[in-house]
Amino acid sequence: MSPDTPGGPGPRPESSPLDEGTAQDLLRGICFKTGPPRIVGVELEWLIHDQEQPTVPVAQERLDGAVAALRELPLSAALTFEPGGQLELSSQPAGSLMECIETTAADLAAVRGSLGRAGLAPVGFGVDPWQTPHRRLREPRYDAMEAALDRAGPAGRAMMCTSASVQVCLDAGEEEPGPRGYGRRWQLTHLLGAVLVAAFANSPFRQGRRTGWKSTRQALWADLDPVRTLAPGGGLPPREAWAAHVLDTTVMCVRREDGPWDVPEGLTFREWIRTGAPRPPLRADLDYHITTLFPPVRPRGHLELRMIDAQSGPDGWLVPLAVATALFDDPEAAETVYRAVKPLAESAGSAAAPRNALWTAAAREGLADPELRAVAVLCFETALEALDRLGVSAAVRDTVAAFHDRYVARGRCPADDLLRPGALAEPVLLTGAADAPTAPPSPGRVASA
Repeated sequence: MSPDTPGGPGPRPESSPLDEGTAQDLLRGICFKTGPPRIVGVELEWLIHDQEQPTVPVAQERLDGAVAALRELPLSAALTFEPGGQLELSSQPAGSLMECIETTAADLAAVRGSLGRAGLAPVGFGVDPWQTPHRRLREPRYDAMEAALDRAGPAGRAMMCTSASVQVCLDAGEEEPGPRGYGRRWQLTHLLGAVLVAAFANSPFRQGRRTGWKSTRQALWADLDPVRTLAPGGGLPPREAWAAHVLDTTVMCVRREDGPWDVPEGLTFREWIRTGAPRPPLRADLDYHITTLFPPVRPRGHLELRMIDAQSGPDGWLVPLAVATALFDDPEAAETVYRAVKPLAESAGSAAAPRNALWTAAAREGLADPELRAVAVLCFETALEALDRLGVSAAVRDTVAAFHDRYVARGRCPADDLLRPGALAEPVLLTGAADAPTAPPSPGRVASA
């Protein structure tokens, strides 16, 4: 890992200090890179559990052995691990939705096989239903992150160590206005995002107890930090709004070559530039700072949709990927959905996502909320039509249609399958085998991991 890579030990000493104008120009230039939408990617996070005893923590030495075997696999995706031992697969940018699905499915098959030989399985819940937060990775980055997030309460450790998601990565859009324009797509993400939270909510339990939220993961993110998890506000155009948000959010940590990283309190990146203390910030520090911001949508040249719970089942992950891509990248679908979600702005109010009324209702109620349900039904029907135009396989379209029929059309979400805490201990379908049953689980059974 290069010293200039986010998460590395620190910037090279020969780098030049940033001034405020340069930082603003960099942020405006790198956050929204426009062009015809044609590239898609996905980042999949998984909890790792024993196939037969999912409630029992996996011993560190056993997990280490499984990780070593995984690192030997010839994967297309980047393989990394989160602080609690969650596995993350980050696909390469793909030129089409089908390319992304096929390469990711092949990687997942290899990962499942390797874990299965160790008696383990990747489990798809937004929050671990059983385990208390326990950090397995001891690195300066995570030491500093834990110390910084602890100031706001326990949600930070829960997020770091027990949460998992499906993150869909899409092009920022075109420079010109219209359905594919980056401004329209930016606005669409923050309204449609609440619909995606509700439709794919899959974390109603934490530490064996029902939390009262369909997406406990989203509730944790909203409670994580006063500013770090918010969408940019202020009514500014997207580039200016994001640049201001980055500079006016507090610095989580200041990296050092040796020893623990500094964890300043209340120091924004703008103030760091102006004061130059504890040392002048460099370009590498700005790049790293961006990785410590956790809004529901993060612009990093492309758009990272970060609000979706990890999904159960051998191919549950591809449903949010396919739906989001269809709704954003098919022009007809994008226009239809934009008109459908615009009225949601009134329900959202003036507060920034995810702390406004719309996003709170999505996380707490899922599709039991009638307004979100109506929009979700239209979105899925529109996506299914668009998937035909995008040339996806019949199998992918059938998978999306099955999710729509089982959940969305009935005003349900995956969290509604998790009927009681005792069901979570059952090891059914944890292998995610390709020939696993696809019928709805019987009462008391949890959907597959």
